[in-house]
Amino acid sequence: MRIVGGNLRGRTLRGPRTDAIRPTSDRLRETLFNVLFHAYGDPVENARVLDLFAGTGALSFEALSRGAAYALLVDEGAEARGLIRENIEALGLEGTTRLYRRDATKLGLAQAIGRFSLVFCDPPYGRDLAPKALQAAADGGWLEPQALVLVEESASVTLGPLPGFTQLERRDTGDTAVTFLRFD
Repeated sequence: MRIVGGNLRGRTLRGPRTDAIRPTSDRLRETLFNVLFHAYGDPVENARVLDLFAGTGALSFEALSRGAAYALLVDEGAEARGLIRENIEALGLEGTTRLYRRDATKLGLAQAIGRFSLVFCDPPYGRDLAPKALQAAADGGWLEPQALVLVEESASVTLGPLPGFTQLERRDTGDTAVTFLRFD
């Protein structure tokens, strides 16, 4: 795995040692960031990124490489948190990132952390965790009005209507589907 664009382009990322973590592929990340830039007016520049079920942190690191201001990476898995820490240190991103050990479906109140304008939600496939995590983020005050949300899920799963969110589009790429939402 590597960063595919921005000022960290070409830098490698530590990947998982087990199948418990399913990182977003380099190719899919490149596609997603091209879509964000061309179809959504580059919401990455100066964004505050919330990365739910962060895994290796690849989506956040890609966003930071492309101009995001800050990323909060949320994962409760020990292997994931270890990989994220290693990647933060290797990329020198200590000042623009924060790692939370937390269940993404039980975020609680955002308090002094602030709100986020760009959200990546990449839960384990087929477990219906994305709606719960996004509802927790909305209820806790984690999202800016009009925040853009990308949900990565198995292509066989249909993300139903989510209160407070408008579905903008869905893009299928092989076994994976990415749904773009706007927080109302």
